[in-house]
Amino acid sequence: MKTQDSVVLIVLGLIIWILGSVYYAYRGPFVLETTGLRYWISFFISPLVSAIICIAILKLRHVPPSAWTSGMLLLAIPGMIGEAVVLSHLSTFMPRIQASSGGRYGAFLFAAYALVLGIAEVVTLRANP
Repeated sequence: MKTQDSVVLIVLGLIIWILGSVYYAYRGPFVLETTGLRYWISFFISPLVSAIICIAILKLRHVPPSAWTSGMLLLAIPGMIGEAVVLSHLSTFMPRIQASSGGRYGAFLFAAYALVLGIAEVVTLRANP
């Protein structure tokens, strides 16, 4: 992967994190503080949407399968760092979300990052027998 590709993936990761954080800052109460069924449906859909977006980016950028783990990490790291700050100051960055919902929000994040990084690792391992 070229340096330019790495920079583009980091910037795209930052943009995705900002958009996702703004979405949850406004819509979080409707997603996190709802019925159990609605929460679990959202819990499964959110990581899938994240994975589809990230896979599409890697394919559109023509990242070879042997470099998917690196590419996906470059997409994920800005969000992982940003979310650490957001979660540690939830009431400041997401005042509409109750503090008690911080764990639910963290679970959404953990599931999304685990899914996209897991998919990337499988693709990379298959490309490098």
